[in-house]
Amino acid sequence: MPTVKPVGARGITRRGLVGAALAVGVGVPMGIAGRATAATADSGPVRLTLPRPTGPYHVGVVPLHLVDRSRPEPLAGPGRYRELMVSVWYPARDERRYPRSPWMTAASMRMLLDSAGFDPHAALAPLTAGHEGAPVRHPDRRLPVVLYSHGAGSHRSDTTIVVQELASHGYAVVTVDHTYDGFSEFPDGRVTVQEDDVDSTPWTYTRDVRFVLDQIADLAAGNNPDVDGAPLPAGLGAALDLNRIGMFGWSKGGTATALTMGTDRRIRAGLSLDAPMLSQPLPTADLYRPFMLMTAEYTQAAEPAVAEFFTHLRGWRLNVHAAEAVHSSYGDNQWLIPQLARLIGMSDEELVSWVGTLDPARAVRIGQAYPLAFFDLHLRHRGGHLLRGPSRSFPEVAFIDSAS
Repeated sequence: MPTVKPVGARGITRRGLVGAALAVGVGVPMGIAGRATAATADSGPVRLTLPRPTGPYHVGVVPLHLVDRSRPEPLAGPGRYRELMVSVWYPARDERRYPRSPWMTAASMRMLLDSAGFDPHAALAPLTAGHEGAPVRHPDRRLPVVLYSHGAGSHRSDTTIVVQELASHGYAVVTVDHTYDGFSEFPDGRVTVQEDDVDSTPWTYTRDVRFVLDQIADLAAGNNPDVDGAPLPAGLGAALDLNRIGMFGWSKGGTATALTMGTDRRIRAGLSLDAPMLSQPLPTADLYRPFMLMTAEYTQAAEPAVAEFFTHLRGWRLNVHAAEAVHSSYGDNQWLIPQLARLIGMSDEELVSWVGTLDPARAVRIGQAYPLAFFDLHLRHRGGHLLRGPSRSFPEVAFIDSAS
C-alpha cells in the first residue's frame, strides 16, 4: 500500500502525518487509533464541520477534468498525458436546489486512510459551503480569478476555508490537484496518490498552473475544457475576468506561486502561505508585481531562501506573521484537528504538539481576512486598510517588512 508523505518540506513528523490525514477531515495516527474506534463504535462516525464564509454571496463549485496533451505522462501508461482535476468556486444563485459539495471524494479519503493505517470510521469529512453546479451569480462586473496550489502530498481542498471565503466575496477561485504529488480522484474512479518515482518539483506545479490558465481562458471564450464534456454551471465562462488574475499557495504551492509569477505575466498578484521557497533553480527573478508572505515556520529569519526571495520583490510587498502559528495554521487543519481531538479524547499536550497554540477560531479569521484584503487591494483596487500596519482586530499578526 502507498504511504502518506509529509505535506511540508521538512521530512516526516507527527505533525506532518496528522496534517496529511486531516487534510481530508478524518483519520488519526496509529498510536491513538484505538481511542477513535472506541469513540465511534456505538454512535457511528461524526461529521466534522467547516466555518461558514463571511461574504454576502452563496457559493457554487464545479470540478473539471483537464488533459494537457503537450505533456506525456509515463507513469499513467503508454500514450497517456498529464491529467489534472481542478475545482472552480464562484458566487452562486438558486443554490438551494443543488447539493453541498463534500470536502474530498470518498474514494480519495479511503485511499489516504488506508495508506497511513488510520481508522476510516473516526469521522466523516465535512461538507463545504459550495453547492455543486449551482448557476453563477453575476455581480456588476466580471469576477476576478484566483488560482490555488496545494502543498506536497496534499490535495486541492486543504485550504477550503480561504477558498470559499474568497468565492463568497465575489471571486472565482480555481483549485488545482497536482497529480502524483497528493490525492486526486478522476471521474472514472481512478485515485492517484503521491508516488516515490515521480520528480514533482515546484516547477511541475508551475507547468500545471500555466496549463490551467490556458484552459480557463478557453472557458472564458465560451468553450468547455472538461475532457468528458461534463455540464458547466450556467454563466460560468462569461463571468470570468482574465485581466484580473491572482494566485496563492500553501507550502510547496506557495513556492510554485512565486515561480509562476516569474514566468507568466497573467498572474498580477501572488500570496504565499508559509512556503519554503526551495526549488531548483531558486525563484530569484525580480518581481515588480504585488506579492505577500504569510509566514509561520518558514520565516525570513529561519529560512535563507525565503529571505533571499523577499529581496527580489521590487514592487508592493509585505510579510505578515501570526504569533504561535505553525506550518498548517493558515489552512483547514488548524480548525479540523481540534475537532478530532475532542472526538477521540486527545490530551491538550498532544493537540498542542500538532497545531501549536494559535486559537483555531483566530486562525480562521486571520486566514479569511488577510488573503481577501490582499486580493481586494491588488485585483479590485479597493480597501487595503488591513495591510497598512498592525491591526487592533488582529493583535496576533505582526508586520515583518513591507515596501510599496
